[in-house]
Amino acid sequence: MIVISRKTPAFAALLLTSTLPAFAGVLPEDRADVLYHRYDGGGVTIDGPSLLVRKSLKEKFSFSASYYVDMVSSASIDVETAGASEYKEERTQYGIGMDYLRGKATYTFGFTSSEENDYQADTAYFGISQDMFGDLTTVSLGFTRAWDTVQRNVGGSIDPGFLRRNDRRQYRVGVSQILTRNLIADASFEVITDQGFLNNPYRSVRFLATDGSAQLAAERYPGTRTSNALSVGTRYFLPYRAALKGHYRFFTDTWGIRSHTGELGYTHPLAGKWILEARLRYYSQTQADFYRDLFPTTNFQNFLARDKELSTFSSQTAGIGASYEFPGGRPRWVQKGTINLNFDYIWFDYDNFRDARVTGVPPGSEPLYSFNANVIQLFVSIWF
Repeated sequence: MIVISRKTPAFAALLLTSTLPAFAGVLPEDRADVLYHRYDGGGVTIDGPSLLVRKSLKEKFSFSASYYVDMVSSASIDVETAGASEYKEERTQYGIGMDYLRGKATYTFGFTSSEENDYQADTAYFGISQDMFGDLTTVSLGFTRAWDTVQRNVGGSIDPGFLRRNDRRQYRVGVSQILTRNLIADASFEVITDQGFLNNPYRSVRFLATDGSAQLAAERYPGTRTSNALSVGTRYFLPYRAALKGHYRFFTDTWGIRSHTGELGYTHPLAGKWILEARLRYYSQTQADFYRDLFPTTNFQNFLARDKELSTFSSQTAGIGASYEFPGGRPRWVQKGTINLNFDYIWFDYDNFRDARVTGVPPGSEPLYSFNANVIQLFVSIWF
């Protein structure tokens, strides 16, 4: 489970993935992954290294350790409209995990801790996967608990009078089914509950002053949020070792947001040790109930938000990837390895979030905001 800082764009989560084991009854292979990731878009640059190492013991246990760094440089539209200057900061995350195999069941435990200068996030998780019906069906259950501490940086120093908490719980269930020798389908459902301080202490809303100008005021969010997500997917293996993948996800929450995600992918092996990938992804969502680009007054309603990630918007992603497998033996403990490169280009279009940096026009009539982003992942995997 990866926890993203509230100051990190939500779509940066595309870089990170956390899942229960796809199939029980098999421990993860002994391997080490070294990753460099970079996100660049909307005035925000996020990059850094990541390291993951897995090692099994007595064919019953598999232990993992991870290290992740985000180096953030931000001059986003939120920063500019607030009149602030570009900021730079670093987030580091450490994680440990264990898988325990007993018969046809795999038990997963883990803990991660991430820290930046004004945000601390600790997360513990547990999962179980069970094979059944002749190993054609795998059922997975999981629970995650996260504790976040939010502070506020003022003029380069932490505000001693500002300390907020957030408690997050995630419950998930999934099933994977082998339908034919070439077709696998899966489905999952998750519920997430949040309680505490759920907004960004630096972000502001816009409201109309009596003179017709736009002024700023602090956001005010509800103290609770419950979200549900249903996902279904399929993978079809073609006769020439290629594969097609399809995925759909529906999301809803108590803030009024509804979203749809669809993804198609194709994997194609080449002669030798090369594998190529291509993927397309579409995402759309409705706004939160308490979101507005411009409020009539500062106390127009109990809760106020102008976070563009809570607005009505859509995104499209086109991605390609390539991996090359090289033989082991040098050094002798290396069995094999792969070099992998992935690139995604993302288009973001906002339907009711306006570019408040534009001057000379009445507030609320600025052009709608949009931007593009590049995501790069370069990583090396070694099996030992």
